[in-house]
Amino acid sequence: MTGTGQLWVAGLGPGDQDLITPQVQAALAAATDVVGYFPYVERVPERPNLRRHASDNRQELARAQEALALAADGRQVVVVSSGDPGVFAMAAAVFEAIENGPSDWRALTVEVLPGISAMLAASARAGAPLGHDFCCLNLSDNLKPWSIIERRLQLAAEADLAMAFYNPRSKARPEGFARALATLRSVCEPERCVILARAVSTPEEQVTVTTLAEVVPEQVDMRTLVLIGSSQTRVLSRLTGDQPWVYTPRQYHSDVKSRRDI
Repeated sequence: MTGTGQLWVAGLGPGDQDLITPQVQAALAAATDVVGYFPYVERVPERPNLRRHASDNRQELARAQEALALAADGRQVVVVSSGDPGVFAMAAAVFEAIENGPSDWRALTVEVLPGISAMLAASARAGAPLGHDFCCLNLSDNLKPWSIIERRLQLAAEADLAMAFYNPRSKARPEGFARALATLRSVCEPERCVILARAVSTPEEQVTVTTLAEVVPEQVDMRTLVLIGSSQTRVLSRLTGDQPWVYTPRQYHSDVKSRRDI
């Protein structure tokens, strides 16, 4: 190790610059280097004395190794992710690289800076669908087999948890979300609330409130965060005619089924 470098792993939030935390903004202002996936690095404005290191989507471990090497050389490095870096993002890759890398990387100062995840931004747009117990699943089978995803979906539905799904349907594997819906429909009632939140907090934002019976796979893509209500989740119509509010009560009533009031 040749200097006193610093490594921050930072979450840029769901898209709106106003949702980047002051802590992350301060780290970016102090950085000599920003490392990340192309579209996330592009969100960091260019300025003098800042190097931007962008790489492709499936290079997480190599990206983490590059960032750690820069920090070990005395640089002030920020690894950027969208949302929160600890939710299906770069924080885990950085620690995996440290575990399997040179021993002196363990002497580095590494700090994970939280961000507003797409899951929380989507929930806030809808109301409070994650107001009670919930789980969060990544539906991509790039890094784990589909059998694991299917088993977790089944158990989460049987446990009557609200759910948040990342990466629901890719162009390469468009059948995944259809399979997930089939699993949910085998356990949950047809009127179970489903929220499709696409590109939340960006100009392309679109939020749709529907049901498990009505939703079709073609409504979602990789920019869509899917929220599935529990049996307790309520959908409340509004006198203004705007999108309904969705919330899950904090108190659980085992004899109450899901309700839609649209």
